[in-house]
Formats: sequence, structure tokens, C-alpha cells
Amino acid sequence: MTGNIATRLLTSLFVIIGSSMLVFFIMYILPGDPVLQMLDGNATTPEAIAQLRHELGLDRPFYQQFVTYFSHLLQGDFGQSRINKDPVLPKILEHVPATLMLTLVSTLFSVIIGILLGVLSAIHRNGIIDFIARFVGLFGISMPAFWTGILLLLAFSIQLGWFPAMGSDGWKTLILPGIALGLVGAGFIVRLVRNTMLEMLGEPFILTLRAKGLTERSVMYRHALRNSLIPALTMVGITIGELLSGTVVIETVFSRQGIGRVLADAILAKDMPVVQGVVFFTAIIYVGVNLLVDLSYLFVDPRLRRPQ
Repeated sequence: MTGNIATRLLTSLFVIIGSSMLVFFIMYILPGDPVLQMLDGNATTPEAIAQLRHELGLDRPFYQQFVTYFSHLLQGDFGQSRINKDPVLPKILEHVPATLMLTLVSTLFSVIIGILLGVLSAIHRNGIIDFIARFVGLFGISMPAFWTGILLLLAFSIQLGWFPAMGSDGWKTLILPGIALGLVGAGFIVRLVRNTMLEMLGEPFILTLRAKGLTERSVMYRHALRNSLIPALTMVGITIGELLSGTVVIETVFSRQGIGRVLADAILAKDMPVVQGVVFFTAIIYVGVNLLVDLSYLFVDPRLRRPQ
């Protein structure tokens, strides 16, 4: 077990490094001159432009730029924004709580609704509850999060006035974006839990438990559901990554100040240090969450705790 954890940690390290390299390369080949964007049309001489490009290290080859960037990154130096000269790390740390809170709310919504509807759908197969659950799953998978967010804004903010339409202050501002973002994950979890539960209910050990006189409630929730949770946990880890990436769109739709909004603005301005810093920070969060999901298998399935 210790060896598996060490291997997972090493793999996670390579994922973080690889994602940093990929984003650095993509930002490097994007069209547009970041120096001219920094100047924002201000009149200047070609010599001044060349001097600024030299100061930023943009006149050096790609590999030299990446080595310099990554060496600073290992020292905790995320660089400075090329637009306003602010340090990148404090800017990320300032906005990350809002994004983490939104991701937490949407994840809880996805897990609770997904598992609940998935279990009820399997128990009441081909009934009205099964139909509703499958419709929710199909809707969540099919509808883009931004479109769902716009519908929720029109219904519950503009028409009914129950929730604020914009901002990131207070718990009420988390409800609509959390639902819009969480419906996507809930759709996948509903289908996965339903199918896994139906497979489990057909296994011989379920028939044996019923023959021994266990109550249907115990068979369903103590045995069938518990054995169905490992695939669901895997999906939760994947879903969190999807939700983190989805905050870029949702925070823009709801005008929330989070790292998703910071990333969107930095991409439009081609502010490479900010983009790379946000992606690096997000990769650490994603890898950490998936590592916790892997460790949670040990608590869900006791067989994994036995020595091999």
C-alpha cells in the first residue's frame, strides 16, 4: 500500500510538471505580441520595444524561457503580471477562496443529487422515479453549464428575485452558480451509480444475503450501495477537475471574482505569468483531490487494506 501511494505521488508530480510545460508552450505559440499588448497602443520607438522585450526575456529561445520560469517556480516565485506589474501569487491567493467555495458547493450538489437519484433510479427501475432520475442525468450531461446558468439567472434572479444575479459576497451568490456547475457532474454520477447498482443487485452475493433473511434496506444500502461507491468515487475525482475548469465560464456568467475569472482575463490579455500561475495552482489542487480520492478507496473497500 505504501508503494502504491509513493507511485501515485511521483505520478502526480509528473502531471504537474507536464501541465506547466504544456501551458507554457501553448501561450508561447499563441499569435500576438505580449509586449505590444502591455504598451496598449502607447506610442513608443522600436528601440524601446526591443528593450522591454529583452527585460522580460522574450528575446531568448523557448527552452531558456521555460528553464528560467520553472526554476523561479520551484522557489515559489510565480513572477509578475505583465499588465499591472502585480505579483502573481498574491493575486491567485486572493481569489482562490471564492473559486474553492464554488467548487465545493457544486461538488456537494453533484455528489448528493447524483448518488441519491442514482440509487432511487436503480431501486425503482422503469418507474416514474427512474424516469425523472434519467432525465436529470441526461439534462446535466447535455446542457452546457453556461446555458443552464443563464436559464437560472432568468428564472430565479430576474423573474423571481430570489437570488442575486451577480457578485461573490454571501452564501446566496453561491446557489445558482453551484447548481449550474454541479448539474454536469450530477448527470454523470446519476448514470454511473444507477448502472453500477443494477449490476450489483444481480450479483449472487445479493441473492445470498436476501436468502439469509436480511432486510431489503440492509441489502440495498449496506451492501449493494457500498460496493457501488468505488466507481462513483472515481467519477467524483474526475468531476472535481471538470468543475474547476468550468469555473472559468461560470464565474464570467455570474460576474464572480475567482481564479476562473482571473484566468479568462489573463488569457485575453495574453498575460502569460498569470495564466501559468493559475494553471499550475489549479493542477496542484486537482492532483491533491485525486490523491485523496485514491486514499478514500481504503475506507470504502476493506479488501484493499489487507496485506497482499
